[in-house]
Amino acid sequence: MSHHAVTTERSADAHRVAISYVLNGGPVSCEVDARTLLVHHLREERNLTGTHVGCDTSQCGACAVHVDGRAVKSCTVLAAQVHGCEVTTIEGVRGEGPDGLHPVQEALRRKHGLQCGFCTPGVVMTALNLLETDEPLTTAQVQHGLTGNICRCTGYQNIVDALVELSAAGPESVDE
Repeated sequence: MSHHAVTTERSADAHRVAISYVLNGGPVSCEVDARTLLVHHLREERNLTGTHVGCDTSQCGACAVHVDGRAVKSCTVLAAQVHGCEVTTIEGVRGEGPDGLHPVQEALRRKHGLQCGFCTPGVVMTALNLLETDEPLTTAQVQHGLTGNICRCTGYQNIVDALVELSAAGPESVDE
């Protein structure tokens, strides 16, 4: 997250804050309630519902998004805190193939690393950071990297297998 001071103009309502940031590659300028969590701003004010609310207590990881390139749980970040930042949600993650899936999404599909799909957006956002390495990841490294993401359906093994396999293919297999 950016260390920009939130030097924003206050509107007539002292609880609203004007913010500007980049969302999935496009500029956003808006007013938000100073107490609004980023997850609620994204879902309710930006209509980006791929970011899920699973627990609202930072335990499950379903709400993970990238802020300035790092995965964060958007239920722990105020919308006002992303002023001057670049935010990427699952809707901003795309691949160049005919189905538009990013290689991480394709690997999860290929290895059956998803069932109900509720946790998948958060897992993908976390995995993108986890896979930012030139070295292949071990099973233990992937398991550790996903400790902040809860999946109640898959038992994790297929998710871990997909990410280990993708990592072994090298960084060029992840970048798009």
